[in-house]
This record gives sequence, structure tokens and C-alpha cells, in this order.
Amino acid sequence: MAKLKNGRHRRNDGVWDPLKDSKADRRSAEVVPRTPQSESPSYRLAYADNDFLCREELRPIRLQLELLKTEMILTERNIKSTVVMFGGARIPAPGQSAWAARNALQKQNLEAASVYYEEARKFARLCSEFSARSTYQEYVVVTGGGPGVMEAGNRGASEVGAPSVGLNIVLPHEQAPNPYVTPELSFNFHYFAIRKMHFLMRAKAIAIFPGGFGTLDEFFEAVTLIQTKRMAPIPLILFSKSFWHGMINFDGLAEFGTIAPEDLNLLQFAETAEDAWRIVADFYDLNEEAAP
Repeated sequence: MAKLKNGRHRRNDGVWDPLKDSKADRRSAEVVPRTPQSESPSYRLAYADNDFLCREELRPIRLQLELLKTEMILTERNIKSTVVMFGGARIPAPGQSAWAARNALQKQNLEAASVYYEEARKFARLCSEFSARSTYQEYVVVTGGGPGVMEAGNRGASEVGAPSVGLNIVLPHEQAPNPYVTPELSFNFHYFAIRKMHFLMRAKAIAIFPGGFGTLDEFFEAVTLIQTKRMAPIPLILFSKSFWHGMINFDGLAEFGTIAPEDLNLLQFAETAEDAWRIVADFYDLNEEAAP
């Protein structure tokens, strides 16, 4: 009983648990004698068998694991709300060449778009300076963790000593997280759906910078959830009115009748980081105390 009295059977959350720890069994299973039986894949502990976990039938379990892992870590860090930043991975930092350009026109456009990299960086700094007032529990910057606008968001937070989250995903390109994501808050996903859930679950505002299909997907997911009242209204801030009106005829959708005229009120436009932060501060009535 001495072993039970000394507290070694308490879990990390303080709950008493006399059952044997699963990690201990995993270690024991790794050193069993090598026999035809113990070498068979069927003998592996189910939770330590990667081949089993990757079976098609276990997709529902993998979906749950991707949801749980990130949620548990963010909860342990006491992150209560976030500011999400979407935008193009191909937009370079000022002075950098457009690595993704396929022709001279794309190179010209992408390098001119570096202004949005800088505004994203500034906006992340403003959010993070305000986040410091809650010891980085509120208004924590979240990006997709990749290059371009995503890098700018994490970089801006890092420059003022703030943590930031990166929700990366396994893709043919852009796989490595950018170096400005807080390492302990750098996540990797297989399922787009779970990744998008994590973008929105704590979001108090979403800033959408010029981008491609991925940015459009993330933007339309958010605006659809708000339009259909599956998500509470939050600021949806589109950077560069000229870009977005050039890409999407929002007024045309309302005129045609496929969206309601009042749906246009779900969108707000900003040209600078200061404009965007003012929208957030006004929406939540943060007023003068919010100005970093």
C-alpha cells in the first residue's frame, strides 16, 4: 500500500488512478522476447500500432484525434480566444522575389502584393500587444503556419515577444511550418475539415488577405457559417477592397438574389493594419484601452 499512499498513482490533473499507465505497457511490449507470435502485427498494442491506426476503417478515430490533440494543447496553454489570419502563401516579404511566379505578370503582381505581407505583420503586432494584457490568453494570433501572409502573421507576433499558433497541413508544397510559429503551438493536420474547425472554434475576428483557392475556401467557410447562423457574428475583415471586388462580385450576388442584400453587411474592408484593429476594437467595445 505504500506505493499507493505516496501519490504516484495520481494523474497529471490530480485525479487518483490506480490502473497501470498505458505508456508503461507500451514500453514493456517493446522488450518482449522475439518470437513468431510477438513479431506478428496482430500482437501489437492497438494504440501503438501505426499500421492499424491508419486503416481506412479507423478514419473516424483519426478525425477525433486531430480534433482532440490541438484542443487539449490550446486548453492547457489557457488560450481562450484568437484572431485568425488567412492569406496567400505566395505573397513575398518586401524586397523578396516572388518564388511562385510563373511569368512576368505574376511576378509583378505578387511582388507588388508584398504590401499585404507588411500589413499582416503590423496587424499581428497590434493584436499581440493587446493580447499581452491578458497574459496571452485572449486575441492570440493564429495562421495556417506556412509562408507568405501566414509567415507575416506569426512573425509580427514573434517580434513583440508573443506566442502564436500555426495550423499546418500536409500538402505537396508549403509543408514546413514557418520559423516564427511558437514551436509548442505548431500543429500539423491531415484533414482540412478539422483544421478549419480549429481556425474558427476560438476566433474573435478573422482577417482575410489576398490569396488563392485555400484563402477563398477558408473565407467562404467562415462567411457561410455566420450567414447561416451556425456561428456567432464576428468581424470578417477583408484586406484590400479593390482586390476582393475585382475577384468576387459581391454586389452582383445580392442583385441576382443568390444572397440577401443584408448579407453584404457581414463583410468589412480594411486597407491598413490600423484600420483592421479599429474594426475589432469597435466591435467588442474595447475603445481607448484597446489601442496598443
